[in-house]
Amino acid sequence: MFFSEVVGQEQIKKHLLATVKEGRIPHAQLFLGQEGSGNLALALAYAQLVACENPGENDSCGICHSCKKYQKLIHPDLHFAFPVNTSKDGEKDPVSDHFIAKWRELVLKSPYFSEGKWYEHIGIENKQGNISKNEASEIIKKLRLKSFESEYKVVIIWLPERMNEVSANKLLKLVEEPPEKTIFLLVSENSERIIKTILSRTQLVNVPLIERSDLASALALKFGLDAQQAGSIARISNGNYTLAQQLAVEGVQSEGWFDAFQQLMRLSYKKDVLSLMEWAEEMAGLGRERQKSFLEYAQKLTRDSLMVNMGAKDVSFPGKNEEAFIQNFAPFIYDTVAASLYRELNLAYLQIGQNGNGKIIFTDLVLKAVKLINAKK
Repeated sequence: MFFSEVVGQEQIKKHLLATVKEGRIPHAQLFLGQEGSGNLALALAYAQLVACENPGENDSCGICHSCKKYQKLIHPDLHFAFPVNTSKDGEKDPVSDHFIAKWRELVLKSPYFSEGKWYEHIGIENKQGNISKNEASEIIKKLRLKSFESEYKVVIIWLPERMNEVSANKLLKLVEEPPEKTIFLLVSENSERIIKTILSRTQLVNVPLIERSDLASALALKFGLDAQQAGSIARISNGNYTLAQQLAVEGVQSEGWFDAFQQLMRLSYKKDVLSLMEWAEEMAGLGRERQKSFLEYAQKLTRDSLMVNMGAKDVSFPGKNEEAFIQNFAPFIYDTVAASLYRELNLAYLQIGQNGNGKIIFTDLVLKAVKLINAKK
């Protein structure tokens, strides 16, 4: 990964480059940023730069022996830890090494992905991943060995907030006083869930949301979008390049979500409770990542309908089928109804993310939708 491949974040790049040029590389850093901010991409680019044999002025060289291995994530002195759980036909006590091929596959495709996407990729989307005490033992074992090829050994821990207290305490001494030329890069989306003893041993690299102009430029270059399309997606994704790529690729209309949302609204308007129960049952049968994807899409379309109703079409980004539907649906989404419906969709999204029962959550959602859509203005 090169710094040039990281979307935006120029100030962070300058700071990280300076630590290498000036020889003041902290032994433990926390790359803290929301999903889609590029904190993992920055950590990968930084690790490659640290190990580069002939670094340039603004990036790693990309052609040395070390860079070539880093670009494939196969350098023997680069180690990863990330949340995992048991999968079908998988190990009883899984650790990251059991999923390293899957990790490389997903990261090399794009280092901008959600936690849920990772769980879906390894087949555990209905479970919560964690970084266990066994994982901590594996890290300790690896770091006892001398470096194979590079001057530095680098450990990238993605989502350290998924460490429990036992595993965190097991790593504490190592993070506080690591072996010589060992660097810990913790990549987090929620520092409040990291135990304070680990948190206090790291130097913070605060990664903000990506600037809208940088997002639009990246989207136009990668997906061949015109300035208006790229700008619209950049506004909607609000600094989240993971979401921005999804919107660009799927046209905000993937996996039948438009049909599902349209059916939900029409059945709610007709007060067809029996059919709505069947709809809820069908949604409950999907994996959590797909459920969350639908709820994100439904929030987006609710927002677009309100914008049309308020005469602000230029801040929405509907597809052709969506635009026609929105014109008919918008009259039912005046401000109070929109706010309530959006709130219920967001609540369902949060509950699904917390491993709530999908059948109960979607049943509750459809009953509330009936009441809201038929509310008198």
